[in-house]
Amino acid sequence: MTLVLQGPQAPLETLERLAQLAGAARVVQVDGHALRCEDVAFSAQVKQDIEAAAFAAGVDACFIEAGRSLGDFGLVAMDMDSTLITIECIDEIADMQGLKPQVSEITEAAMRGELDFSASLARRVALLEGLDASALQRVYDERLRISPGGEAMLEAVRAAGLKTLLVSGGFTFFTDRLKERLALDYTHANVLEVANGKLTGRVLGGIVDAEEKMRTVQRVCAGLGIDARQAIVMGDGANDLRMMGIAGLSVAFRAKPVVRSQANVALNFSGLDGLLTILSQA
Repeated sequence: MTLVLQGPQAPLETLERLAQLAGAARVVQVDGHALRCEDVAFSAQVKQDIEAAAFAAGVDACFIEAGRSLGDFGLVAMDMDSTLITIECIDEIADMQGLKPQVSEITEAAMRGELDFSASLARRVALLEGLDASALQRVYDERLRISPGGEAMLEAVRAAGLKTLLVSGGFTFFTDRLKERLALDYTHANVLEVANGKLTGRVLGGIVDAEEKMRTVQRVCAGLGIDARQAIVMGDGANDLRMMGIAGLSVAFRAKPVVRSQANVALNFSGLDGLLTILSQA
């Protein structure tokens, strides 16, 4: 196995100290904030010890099979809220209604896997009834930001020939705009119902929940003529686990503990472009 250590704020000395714990045959400096430790004698205990020490030091420790690169994959699929972008859109929409604390509490519980996603989304959307639809544009213009490293990551995966999918339990108002802005290949999300310029408090059609996210990844892979094991899937919440579970590489990005524990690799401190360091062989 190869161990990639990266920490944007971590000094090189900290990375080197963590590398010693791995007992690697070779240690290669990728840049001033990343090391690649090659030919690591891997075990569950080694993984647990190094990941715990790294997390305490503000470093991402990612174990991956030796020799893996972006070229092994054909698709990068991403969650939107708190993954590709820094906000939870529904929480910010609710803020326009003066209901952010109530909605955020439900969102957090759903992302931790404590609530059924579809039921929780219906509850949250119902609280938005009567809000002027212009609030959606305000959220997009004033609050939506791409997560650190997101644009660099997308540029690199496109250059490597991979397709991109944004699949979200959020809303098409935002995924449609991000598709155009970031030149994404595919998007799929929920449709908020609007009548007379106001939100009705309902979603049109079926809700994009964990099962639908997984099916979307499968559909896109099938359309591309690739196996789901040739997909990289990135997410942060419990509703991402099903689609992450079928991927060839699952990436937990600043994720809830339940997601970190089940993902192949976790980026807790690096940006989305940390994926490039993990899959770099240079």
